[in-house]
Amino acid sequence: MASVPHDHTHGHGHDAAHDHDHHPTGIMRWVTTTNHKDIGTMYMLFSFVMFIAGGIMALGIRAELFQPGLQVVRPELFNQLTTLHGIVMIFGAIMPAFVGFANWMLPLQLGAPDMAFARMNNWSFWLLPPAAILLISSFFVPGGAAAGGWTLYPPLSIQSGIGMDMMIFAVHIMGASSIMGSINIITTILNMRAPGMTLMKMPMFAWTWLITAFLLIATMPVLAGAVTMLLTDRHFGTTFFNAAGGGDPVMFQHIFWFFGHPEVYIIALPAFGVVSQIIPAFSRKPLFGYASMVYATASIAILSFIVWAHHMYTTGLPVAGQLYFMYATMLIAVPTGVKVFNWLATMWRGSITLETPMLFCLGFLFLFTMGGFTGLVLSLTPVDIQLHDTYYVVAHFHYVMVAGALFSAFAAVYYWGPKWTGWMYEEKLGKIHFWWSLIAFNVTFFPQHFLGLAGMPRRIPDYNQQFENWNMISSVGAFAFGLAQVFFIWVVWRMATGKSGIRAAAKPWDGAEGLEWTVPSPAPYHTFETPPVVK
Repeated sequence: MASVPHDHTHGHGHDAAHDHDHHPTGIMRWVTTTNHKDIGTMYMLFSFVMFIAGGIMALGIRAELFQPGLQVVRPELFNQLTTLHGIVMIFGAIMPAFVGFANWMLPLQLGAPDMAFARMNNWSFWLLPPAAILLISSFFVPGGAAAGGWTLYPPLSIQSGIGMDMMIFAVHIMGASSIMGSINIITTILNMRAPGMTLMKMPMFAWTWLITAFLLIATMPVLAGAVTMLLTDRHFGTTFFNAAGGGDPVMFQHIFWFFGHPEVYIIALPAFGVVSQIIPAFSRKPLFGYASMVYATASIAILSFIVWAHHMYTTGLPVAGQLYFMYATMLIAVPTGVKVFNWLATMWRGSITLETPMLFCLGFLFLFTMGGFTGLVLSLTPVDIQLHDTYYVVAHFHYVMVAGALFSAFAAVYYWGPKWTGWMYEEKLGKIHFWWSLIAFNVTFFPQHFLGLAGMPRRIPDYNQQFENWNMISSVGAFAFGLAQVFFIWVVWRMATGKSGIRAAAKPWDGAEGLEWTVPSPAPYHTFETPPVVK
């Protein structure tokens, strides 16, 4: 940092020279940058490219399932698509998107000049593109990509080809990136808040990320351990999971889901944070029950560690174990219900306006709650045993993930985008994107509940005649949903390039609160070189 304190408002005034001698220009600016805004932007661009890649895989899956019989892809490729679609969407699209929001917004929200470990921040990002290349290129090696489902269950994952090793390596790299990002976020939040900003005065987005970062540090090494054991089973003669050598494939499931269930909340909690910023802004009221929101977030995180085997009711758990996991799973509905109640109470008697960010939050609220109810259905052991590995489960987690994470990510882009780019998006186009996405999403995933209840298993390229109609509707919805995201690219491009023609004020939303709205739009390259004082 500069030795002389500079006021953040001077970014474009007498200080412009000082602002720009800090960083190289052209491609090297992006390769070597340690600026949280540049890194946040790169995370978001990367996540969007991966979102499109994962989406194309999903459309390959839905194209095959449009009719019974084998039309579009070979069964082996179908399995590779289902596996890579899951991994790419979770580790490539959703997690980096929220890390990008954290990088951009946390220093602005906390009044910090940058993230705590600026060089490590650069390294956290640049680990991701090689991992993505490993994942995507695994389609083109002999034997193709990993094909055991995104959960990588043995014995399939022990028997498959080199694509599986590429997957293991990629998971390791992305896990290292997540851990470094988390250390950075925790240190920034705990040590770099502006004077006067106590923990209980922080924006909810900062709270949800603080808790998420601890979840990541606790669970990523578990996943690394699981895939390392797979690797040694595959190449070094161990038999952790290989039943032929006395190993236990179910042990892998226990280790995997001990990571996998907290992972669901690693994705959901930052989404909750975004929604907790936007709903008060467009209701023009402070968030209802701030303290209870913080405690509910922490409760969800703690409970997420003790429910993992609800993914494993069909593996022969003892009845006492089934009962315990059933009740523990139901318990998570309590803090989640507190959050939903608080969001509704925030809107109650507020003067609500329905700009695009608010619409996406309302879509999130409705769909996420529905996904929560189907989750409650699946928590019941006898019901889950019937529905396990059917399309009911696919419908459930897409209602939680797409509606939960993706809709809130869209909301964040529309809400903070003007602060990033200095330009407003076009409201009419944003609303078209919302309604198009909402309708197409429901057309895609709602019929899958019926398919699952009728007994259609997931991860199969072919099916009986009886499932044809709902699959057809679902596939049409999927292509419509994909098209809506191409439209989104166009809307964001118009905002980013200023084609929308509407300049953003420093505080474009009159109900918005927080330090990020005290700096100009677009936010100057260096902000808060002198920390603001929070009253």
